[in-house]
Amino acid sequence: MSAFVESLHEVFERLGRIRTRRMFGGHGIWHEDRMIALVVNDTLYLKADAESAPHFDALDLPPFTYERQGQSMPMSYRLAPADLFEDRHEAALWGRRAYEAALRSGQPPKQKKPPAKKTAVKKAAVKKKTTTKAASR
Repeated sequence: MSAFVESLHEVFERLGRIRTRRMFGGHGIWHEDRMIALVVNDTLYLKADAESAPHFDALDLPPFTYERQGQSMPMSYRLAPADLFEDRHEAALWGRRAYEAALRSGQPPKQKKPPAKKTAVKKAAVKKKTTTKAASR
């Protein structure tokens, strides 16, 4: 995991606990089981929707896009403002906006996978060989 991704725990400390997970060559950032951000090439993009878009538009923050079959495909994640990294109050504000956008998206929260069950491996009983000296005692 990159140092940038690790630093996001501190950046969003006023928002609350976040989790990070590798995905699609980048990382997803999760808060309360909702994906609120995406990191690609050490660049942070926050979840956005029609309600939060004016905040991003006011700062001219573009959406994350990727190429698919020669076409540019925008996603519902927008470039995070630079102030967010220097001001924890700003980070919490933008993090809440992203979380609220994730809630409004209608996507159910990602269910945590139960831990894999460990199957007991039976070891073959190993009998100790008794020597004639031990047996004769």
